[in-house]
Amino acid sequence: MNWRENRIESARNGTNPMVLAEMKSGYAVIGDTQFLPGYCVLLPKKEVFSLNDLSVSERSQFLTDMSLIGDVIIDVCHPIRVNYEILGNTDALLHAHIFPRYAWEKEEQRKKPVWLYDASNWSDADKQFNMEKHGKMKDKLARNLSAVYGK
Repeated sequence: MNWRENRIESARNGTNPMVLAEMKSGYAVIGDTQFLPGYCVLLPKKEVFSLNDLSVSERSQFLTDMSLIGDVIIDVCHPIRVNYEILGNTDALLHAHIFPRYAWEKEEQRKKPVWLYDASNWSDADKQFNMEKHGKMKDKLARNLSAVYGK
């Protein structure tokens, strides 16, 4: 099985190369695209349709873990803010997007959702995660997330 076919299962079994850290509620992974350096996703440990399918305590943990990933992105990448999104419109499984936003973005673009960026940002090879280009940042994000959990 290609790890992309089931990102949660591949995170669980250790074959997802994008995993930064196992968290209490799920897995922090580096985003496939890095046109906004430090973009991450939180995948839940439990495959559910939406946040509302989790118990209240599980929801609280998922949202806390999402914000902890944001803290680490701020520490490592120094954005001016972080945007958090749980959509589920395309991939009908719970997952959270954590997008750093930067002063170097055009102001009119920075005020809009990331999804309104040109579509090439999601598909161009030069904007995709690459260990040679993004490996040091990935390692630092992973180290800092592990420190948050004391691992």
